[in-house]
Amino acid sequence: MRHVIVIGAGQAGSSCVAKLRNGGFDGEVTLIGAEPVPPYQRPPLSKAYLMGEMALERLYLRPEAFYQDNQITLRTDAEVTAIDPSGKSLRLGTETLHYDDLVLTTGSVPRKLPASIGGGLDGVFVVRDLADVDAMAPRFQARKKVLIVGGGYIGLEAASVAAKLGLEVTLVEMADRILQRVAAPQTSDYFRALHRSHGVNILEGVGLDRLIGEGTVRGARLSDGTELEVDFVIAGVGIMPATALADAAGLDIENGIKVDAMGRTSAPHVWAAGDCTSFPYHDGRIRLESVPNAIDQAEVVAGNIMGAGKEYVARPWFWSDQYDVKLQIAGLNTGYTEVVSRISDEQTASFWYYRDGGLLAVDAMNDPRAYMIGKRLIEAGKSADPVIVADATADLKPLLQA
Repeated sequence: MRHVIVIGAGQAGSSCVAKLRNGGFDGEVTLIGAEPVPPYQRPPLSKAYLMGEMALERLYLRPEAFYQDNQITLRTDAEVTAIDPSGKSLRLGTETLHYDDLVLTTGSVPRKLPASIGGGLDGVFVVRDLADVDAMAPRFQARKKVLIVGGGYIGLEAASVAAKLGLEVTLVEMADRILQRVAAPQTSDYFRALHRSHGVNILEGVGLDRLIGEGTVRGARLSDGTELEVDFVIAGVGIMPATALADAAGLDIENGIKVDAMGRTSAPHVWAAGDCTSFPYHDGRIRLESVPNAIDQAEVVAGNIMGAGKEYVARPWFWSDQYDVKLQIAGLNTGYTEVVSRISDEQTASFWYYRDGGLLAVDAMNDPRAYMIGKRLIEAGKSADPVIVADATADLKPLLQA
């Protein structure tokens, strides 16, 4: 009987095995995860779950019974230590498992603060998995002082939860502005104002020199010499593709596990999907860290294992929830030369990214209509008249017929 093994029980892994069964695959399916729980949603970890508004079971992508009911062998709390592509096998503890097709959905790992600057002290956290959030949650008490290192979306989401729970929040960003790597100055300005209105102390152009404490973090010295008293620290300084297994197995690595448009790696019968992969996109290659990409790419891979012969065409979109603001992003803004602002009020706005007159991406804050229209235009390869976009009273819908 044909055997498909999927390593990585996150969004991509769960989507892959579900698609195999829904698509009629009648062979053996095994899903292996390092964590002791079934596959779960990660985005709510730093928001609703951390706030105590979502129970653990509601995080699960599918009920535990789903895997048994669909004859999917779910191995949790299990670590694959080696892959042998030539022998079509892998090591799982003391076991050797054989596969006909292997799918790597190993996701990503957080960058941690170096131990040399205090990153190994107790009370220093990252936000990536359930264990991380469970460990830090008891510290979210009113009037406690938290330092957040990094002004990307993870850091800002953690700041919003901390501020809502009454903590004293300081966020430091070494770059000139928050969100500098991923968004235009207009979006940075919007979220800076939003967080400051909720009492968050945002320091830009300031890095972390070192954390202070004996065993447990008690303070921080910043690059400008400022010293802060802190009760705990959250590092939101980015993530890296989890490629160690693939690299050790001799697979090609290029900003992630390198796959072709079908999701195939450089090794026969080995596929990959999700955060851990880089794949063809337009005239280059990209790696996307997003739930939609993890689902869509994994489902394409599952279909191709069953012989679909389909190429994955990414349609990037993302979201972030902070306070009462829902940010929705369509497209990729890489290489933009112009940003057009559409401002309805203090909370409702969208920023439209253009290059040489062509629409690349849209950041929409509490503006689902702008997001949906922008997304449809981008996916159709159409642009949008900047004059109409800039007029907040203008109806955007006719742009879809242009």
